[in-house]
Amino acid sequence: MIQERLTLARGRIEEIASAPFLSGALGDFFWSGAAYLKLLFETYDAIREEDFASCPLDVLRDRNRSLYADLLPEAYETSFANPSFSVSQFGEKQGRLLSFIFAELHSQTESVFEGRIEELLIRAELFLEIYQSVLCDLEEEKQVDDEAIRRIIYAFLCDYQHDESMLRVKQQLDPSEDFALQIVTESDLSDLRYLYRYGEYVTEEEEKMASFLGTLPEETIRKMADTFTEGYRIGFEVTGRDLSKKDTVNIRYHIGFERVVERAVRNFERLGLKPVIYRASMSIFHKGKVRIGYMGADPNRQFTYDHKDDRALFLDKHYNGLRLEALQAAYEAHKELAAVHGGPACMETFGEANFSPIAKKETAALSEEQQKLTVAYASKAGSIINTYIKGEERSFTIIAFPMPAIGPDFEAIFEETIRVNTLDYMRYRNMQQLMIDALDEAVSVRIKGCGKNRTDLTVALHPLTDPSKETVFENCVADVNIPVGEIFTSPVLAGTNGMLHVTDVFLEGLEYKDLCITFQDGMTVMYSCANFDDPEDGKKYVRDNVLFSHERLPMGEFAIGTNTTAYAMAKHFGIADRLPILIAEKTGPHFAVGDTCYSHAEDIAVYNPDGKEIVARDNACSILRKTDESKAYFNCHTDITVPYDELGELTGVRADGTLIPIIRDGRFVIEGAEELNIPLSKCL
Repeated sequence: MIQERLTLARGRIEEIASAPFLSGALGDFFWSGAAYLKLLFETYDAIREEDFASCPLDVLRDRNRSLYADLLPEAYETSFANPSFSVSQFGEKQGRLLSFIFAELHSQTESVFEGRIEELLIRAELFLEIYQSVLCDLEEEKQVDDEAIRRIIYAFLCDYQHDESMLRVKQQLDPSEDFALQIVTESDLSDLRYLYRYGEYVTEEEEKMASFLGTLPEETIRKMADTFTEGYRIGFEVTGRDLSKKDTVNIRYHIGFERVVERAVRNFERLGLKPVIYRASMSIFHKGKVRIGYMGADPNRQFTYDHKDDRALFLDKHYNGLRLEALQAAYEAHKELAAVHGGPACMETFGEANFSPIAKKETAALSEEQQKLTVAYASKAGSIINTYIKGEERSFTIIAFPMPAIGPDFEAIFEETIRVNTLDYMRYRNMQQLMIDALDEAVSVRIKGCGKNRTDLTVALHPLTDPSKETVFENCVADVNIPVGEIFTSPVLAGTNGMLHVTDVFLEGLEYKDLCITFQDGMTVMYSCANFDDPEDGKKYVRDNVLFSHERLPMGEFAIGTNTTAYAMAKHFGIADRLPILIAEKTGPHFAVGDTCYSHAEDIAVYNPDGKEIVARDNACSILRKTDESKAYFNCHTDITVPYDELGELTGVRADGTLIPIIRDGRFVIEGAEELNIPLSKCL
């Protein structure tokens, strides 16, 4: 049946690509879509007939670029994938819908390279059904029925949601889904042609990265991989979780790092863990606010941003419920695999050029009701996943390395990043313990900015019943969260008040200028940024991307970063704006909006190396899990750092009003932590 449908669809696609029977913009749209589908089918055929090892590298490069050509910045302005262009040709409603179709077609390189022909087929059939609907309208001399197009898309999504959820959950849990693993472990990694086996967009950056890693001695690769996998193992150990109960680990990375990943795979196997490696899908069925999985280069971050809210075109209560039912069914079908999944091991990258998106009125935008549905889905989906992959039994680790795009000092920055990632955690642990002991005497912490930074915050701290056995802050060294360097707590929401301000910060690759968030009793009440001329655009930008469409979020974490070596590296090389939050959060105090760091695991006792239990695991929101879990979790956690050079003071306040100075004018002033100022003295 599949073969018969495939033959029919390919034949019709060939006809339209030759002559679409339509003129004007609609003719151009359907010809372009058919031509792209024809290219995908031809690519599917080609990669099953050829030997990558003998195919010239230039041929692979040309093919790869052709698959992404109309998304690239030089072509995007007149691409139907661009909502602005599509709306200019067809009007708002029709233009958004047709642009969505183009974006969904471009998500199918993954199906082509992974050999999932039915995935490509159903999207070709969707394209053909819309084509036929439009053709019928025009033949009857009627105006094209935009609502009919929307209904076709809606029916497609409803019809295939169950199958797509089943596919995605299997990819996330089943080690037999080994497409990427075969590339990592069976390829000749000295031959750059292996990069083109994924079907991800490959640029000079990925080739440079793979080539550079190929020049490093095995000892350096081993050190990188061992730091990564040991962080994962220690994460289970320090939280008292039993790693021996787990069979699988999800490895996430940027392509080009396969030499390190291959070593990490071997390390994990010695720990008894099979790797599960899946790509960051761009299909509407799977994508979220952030890309999760292995990935190549983003051909155009504006394109990705333009289509982040495409669900607004069809999201309603019925479809939201259908998605949850499908997710539940998929996890139930794979519950044995879920029970033995240990969690992700993430290798992030940084260094690419800064990106500040253009807010376009032509893009799809969630209505207020749809935002509520999105929030409700995230909450219920998080609960479903936690039921099958129990939060109290899983862990993670995350580490980051620079890409060549960071500039001419790449190799020096890479070497310094390895040093930062492998700092002596015992020295930091001891200095951080001094801060924790001091702040255990405080009822709140006062944080004030300096210079242009207008931060003025009071953070309320959890009370201690027995200070000899209890503590407020966790002493975080280099285990799950590499590199070393922070203490953190879950603030008491009542009494946490004031404004957090950062002059310029990048979060998940997006820039925020003059980001301001005001808290009242620990909840966000106002927020803004200066990215756009219209303040309302700035507010929406923050709400969409920092608050993840929530109206209000709690302050889920307050932390003090202590990795002044990382800060000095950023200052020395001028890369502060390029650091990922993973490293940036260690370079000053930081505050997270959303869930606490103990989300879904608040009832598990956690202890610092001194034996004291960290009791600040809950807040007034998370405790609601005992009565109404839907109100307890927000399924997001966004860290925002105030760098040392924007920090005037960070001071503990005792119940009697006396002060405990920790940082003043960007320097640590607590006795015993003077060593942290040595790197700062070189750059402040």
